[in-house]
Amino acid sequence: MPRYDAVLLDVFETVLCVDQLRHATLLAERAGVAADDFAAAAATWGPRINRGESTLADAVAAVLEECGGSTDGADVAALVEADRELLTELAVVPDDTVPFLEGLRAGGIRTAFVSNCAENTRPLLDSLGLSDLVDELVLSCEVGATKPDAPIFRAALDDLGVPADRAVLVDDQQSYCDGAAALGIATVRIDRSEGTGQVSTLTEVSAYL
Repeated sequence: MPRYDAVLLDVFETVLCVDQLRHATLLAERAGVAADDFAAAAATWGPRINRGESTLADAVAAVLEECGGSTDGADVAALVEADRELLTELAVVPDDTVPFLEGLRAGGIRTAFVSNCAENTRPLLDSLGLSDLVDELVLSCEVGATKPDAPIFRAALDDLGVPADRAVLVDDQQSYCDGAAALGIATVRIDRSEGTGQVSTLTEVSAYL
């Protein structure tokens, strides 16, 4: 019998990987501005976008204005669409992701993606077919709260209908694991690149369930 009734899963660098530097560089090229300037300006908007306090369109317009790019409505809309397209093109779903999610469902374990992210993440997960493999999507931009703060984890638990002590979080960020643990949620830290986590693949997570 599983020790847990639900698994909360981070998205980026856990169930899928995106070269964020490459993404930002290509987006800056599309905008016709210097990559370093674009990245610096965009960094200040990241937290607001993740909390749902700003749309991508508003953030892109502000970043372009700061970098000296075009803030024409059509140009902003085109760059927002380019952002979505590039995210999908650069996304890599590791071989262990789908079997792991399918195994959890077959075992009767409820699942939720819990991600600090922008509004482009739901379409990304939909396009990759990952949304259909979990029970809930708990995205920071939609719930207005980010990890490691308690509200986003509580929203996931409420959506799944499970108490904290019957859930486990799989995440690549130690601070996010710490935030979940403070609520009584078990945690498993994954590190796909450096191997410094408790596991380096989702397959290994099964031993903790």
